[in-house]
Amino acid sequence: MNGARAAAAALSVLIVVVYAVGSGRWVATSSDWYVSLEQPSWQPPPAVFGIAWTYNFLALAVVGVTMSLTAEMRGLALYLGAFTVSVALALAWAYLFYVPHQLAWAAVSLSACAAVTVVMVVAAFADRWWLGALLLPYQAWLLIASSLSWGYLRLN
Repeated sequence: MNGARAAAAALSVLIVVVYAVGSGRWVATSSDWYVSLEQPSWQPPPAVFGIAWTYNFLALAVVGVTMSLTAEMRGLALYLGAFTVSVALALAWAYLFYVPHQLAWAAVSLSACAAVTVVMVVAAFADRWWLGALLLPYQAWLLIASSLSWGYLRLN
């Protein structure tokens, strides 16, 4: 493995760690404010979130590291760029939703995150079909989460 590929693999893992730590810092589902919100009827039970995010973080790490080792550099750069933007938008959602309670901007941010993630999925499929397939549940989760965010805005 050359230095650029090793750096890309390390960057992929770092992005996942920043995503997990940043989300953990701002997401507060046990706060009085969050508990007082009216939930959309399609809100999954709390256990689903833990399962989904465990899978999502693992899949993102596997795809990022594998692409760092196998993808053409152009495809890898596209993936890492979209991944970075996607995580920034997801963390913006976490902050906007849970800290200043800016529900509208949070919903916009998460919807943009879901849109940018399409680029990641396409780049992953272009490298290896199974890498793209690994990201499909993450893409679906972001679409569900975006709809929930809009639902919270409508109800509250």
